[in-house]
Amino acid sequence: MAIENNISENIKKRRTKLGLSQEVFAQKSGVKYTSLTKIESGVIKTPSVLVVAKIAKALGVSIEDIIK
Repeated sequence: MAIENNISENIKKRRTKLGLSQEVFAQKSGVKYTSLTKIESGVIKTPSVLVVAKIAKALGVSIEDIIK
């Protein structure tokens, strides 16, 4: 499995485990809703480190947990 797929799957898996909708999570993370949906669906395959850092912080995990 490619790293890009891991990122999108890990974000979605962790977000849903927390019971957060994409809209609520976008607000919590400070990442635009449209960007978040594109990342989770794999349209954006390699989000920037800044975006991944925001997402990781909002999920309460490390960047490494998102990309592995």
